[in-house]
Amino acid sequence: MERKTKVLAIGDIHGDTGLVKRLAKKAEREHIDLVILAGDITLGEKSPKNIIGPFIKAKKQVLIIPGNHESVSTIDFLAKTYNIKNLHGSSFIKGDVGFFGAGLASEIGPYEAPESELFRLLENGEKDIQRTEKRVMVTHMHPFGSKAEIFGFKGSKAIRKAIRKFKPDILINAHIHESGGIEEKIGKTQIFNVSKKEKIFEI
Repeated sequence: MERKTKVLAIGDIHGDTGLVKRLAKKAEREHIDLVILAGDITLGEKSPKNIIGPFIKAKKQVLIIPGNHESVSTIDFLAKTYNIKNLHGSSFIKGDVGFFGAGLASEIGPYEAPESELFRLLENGEKDIQRTEKRVMVTHMHPFGSKAEIFGFKGSKAIRKAIRKFKPDILINAHIHESGGIEEKIGKTQIFNVSKKEKIFEI
């Protein structure tokens, strides 16, 4: 039996280097295997410095997706610079766990991608991890019909469709700052909203 993977997930950092330093120390202290950054790591593409570095210095593996505050090209640049994995429309396997995801950035800029593009990106990532025992889906946006909608922002029907079709064990999402820390289940999928509120879990 494979050893479980211990994950720290966070979203909506928005260039907060103090938060990153605290989380990097926590990742070391808690013996985290994998850090997931669920989008909006910058504030309108500003302040990307010292956001990834502290996790790398702590020798942590990092997965990242774009939010609606940065373009796909910015995340691609950071992924290449720090040798980390951009999960946007892609996948990553660690042990018996497959990770796949899609951020909220459009392919042409740092603003919301259309629903059809979101589903296509998730579908593209999921196809390469179908044989893994466990699966984690990472999005920036929350799904349609989820608890985060109580703050007045409708969720994504494409993400809800992906939950229904791919049945991931866990969904990590962010985006609505007030909803950080909300947890719920849709079908068999456990949902962790990590907007500005980190979540540590094992899978």
